[in-house]
Amino acid sequence: MRIKEKAKYIISELERLYPNTPIPLNHTDNYSLLIAVLLSAQCTDKKVNEITPLLFKKADTPQKMVLLTVEEIRAIIRPCGLSPRKSKAIFELSKILIDKYEATVPCSFKALEALPGVGHKTASVVMSQAFGVPAFPVDTHIHRLLTNWGITSGKNVVQTEKDAKRIFPKEKWNKLHLQIIFYGREYAPARSPKKEKDFITMAIGTVKAKNKLC
Repeated sequence: MRIKEKAKYIISELERLYPNTPIPLNHTDNYSLLIAVLLSAQCTDKKVNEITPLLFKKADTPQKMVLLTVEEIRAIIRPCGLSPRKSKAIFELSKILIDKYEATVPCSFKALEALPGVGHKTASVVMSQAFGVPAFPVDTHIHRLLTNWGITSGKNVVQTEKDAKRIFPKEKWNKLHLQIIFYGREYAPARSPKKEKDFITMAIGTVKAKNKLC
């Protein structure tokens, strides 16, 4: 099957499975989304959703966040992992938002990626989910599955994002990246993926990917 045919098949099947794609991270505005996405690095969405209500109860705006100490932020977010780095980033980016952007989240990749703790993937999620700007954030699920499906070489996440943007229609990006994540969690886990569940890999996957299925 050619790559364009694979792309059509993936879009069709994922649209059938996931016609609705709610944002996995609970949030109330762009600032709370930015903080939640930052916390999700090397942490599950489930754990982030358990911790953010505790954090936002104390500080749900940049102005309130900078009234906390880095140590106070760290104590709350510790279960999310990487708390020394994340707590410092949350405090510092909140200060920058106040000083440079009138306490609002900027709507540009360049401005977001200049914030402490905000890399390209985090910026892509915020641009996509907060502002509706077409983006294709690549997490471990997406990188692994698009490699398994022969959409990308799997060289690295940068290449995977380039290949995904080249192959899939731009108007599909924002929804499709969530659909792939949902499929990975439900049908194609990284550990012990099953032939009877991961039907997309069975249909269009590489020989190597199919051989990994139990």
